[in-house]
Parts: sequence; C-alpha cells; structure tokens
Amino acid sequence: MGGHSHWATIKRHKGAQDAKRGKIFTRIIREVTIAARSGGDPDGNPRLRLAIAKAKEANMPGDTLKKAIQRGTGELPGVTYEEFALEGYGPGGTALLLDITSDNRNRTVAEIRSLLTKNHGNMAEAGAVAWQFHKKGLLTIEAGKVDEDTLLSLALDAGAEDVKTGDKSIEIITGPQEFEAVKKALADAKVETTLAEITYVPQNTISLEEKSAEQMLKLMEILDEHDDVQKVHANFDIPDDVMEKVAATAAG
Repeated sequence: MGGHSHWATIKRHKGAQDAKRGKIFTRIIREVTIAARSGGDPDGNPRLRLAIAKAKEANMPGDTLKKAIQRGTGELPGVTYEEFALEGYGPGGTALLLDITSDNRNRTVAEIRSLLTKNHGNMAEAGAVAWQFHKKGLLTIEAGKVDEDTLLSLALDAGAEDVKTGDKSIEIITGPQEFEAVKKALADAKVETTLAEITYVPQNTISLEEKSAEQMLKLMEILDEHDDVQKVHANFDIPDDVMEKVAATAAG
C-alpha cells in the first residue's frame, strides 16, 4: 500500500485523530465552503454532498456546517479561499502532491517551501510530479472483516476499477464518477470502510528503507499540521518490517 492511504492508516494507528479534531474541523469547513460555491444544494452538487458526509462522520455541529455552506454560497460573509496544488520531492526521491486552500498564496508557498527544505525535501515546478498521480476514488476496508470474493464481486459490479488485497487492509479503486455508487453499494451491504474519499493515487510507488522512512513520516506529519494543507498525496511505500522498526524507534 502506498502514499496517501498508507499515511491515513499510519495516522489511525498513532491514535492522533481525536487530538486533532479542531484541525479536522478546520479542513472540513474549508472544503464545505469551497464546495458550496458551486451551489448550496447537495443533491445537485456531488462535491458538497461528500463534504457534508465527512462533516457528519466527524460529528461536526449542524450549526457550524450550515454556516460553512452559507459562507460558500455568499449568504454569510467570510474569508475567500483559493484552491491550488503544490508539487515537491521528499526523502528517497518520493513525489509529493499537496492540495492547498489558502487566503494568501504567496505566504503559503513560502511556508511550504521552507518546510520541505528543512525536512529532506524540496519544491518542484508545476507539472513535475503531478503526472505521476491519477484522480481516483479510494475506499479501504480492514482485512478479515469481509469475505474477499464477496467484496470483489460487490465492488466490481458497482463499477470499481480494481481491488487490491494487503495483509491489513483491502483497497478498492474507482473512477471519480463511480465513487459514490461503489460507496453506496458497500454501505447497503453493511461493509464498513476505514477510509472513503476522492484522492490522487500514484501510478508507481517508491519503497523506502528505515532512515528515509523515518524522514518521510516526519515530513508527512509536519505537512499535515499546516493549516493550509488539505491533503498530501505521495508515492512512498514502507514495507511492513521497516514500518515495525520505525514504530519501535519512535516508541523507544
């Protein structure tokens, strides 16, 4: 498993989600606000529908969600956010693609450049690494929770492109348009997902050894902490034995 989904799994193991609830709310509010610019009715706005689902999963108060939508539609005044991507390289030559929402592009670019430079990475020109990623729907299920043959047929019948089985989790890859149909098919079959989102999936991954793996995880955590970074997509892969060593070192 590589890149963003791998990072999401690692974060869950670290139990960092509750401690960062404020950070999660900030990101979801920005996503809801931007999505609502295209219309405040979720029935006709798939991006807003997905953002509202995320808000509900995070137990965001209804009033907070409503105000975020109203800021997006212009019913309430608010900060104007710009969406853009930044590209870079991380430890071991890994490719990084960052989804940014910012009210000050120049400040954000300078801050991200500095974070990369200080943490064994560097900024890349626009287009340098983006070609290595494809926009896809990604759903992950904990291995052993569902019969794999049943899941395979369920996912493919609903329009999934691929199903990848790992030791600890199963990944379902869909096209962006088929994502909601596959997600609904899993929900209807009472299959619980640990992750369900539209993301950028790397075409190829780079396997990292212990030192580069440590540096990569530290960089991912630092980028994840930045208020303007919505998501970090990366093409790293950390073998399970290396991951165990890194985890043991961090715990010690």
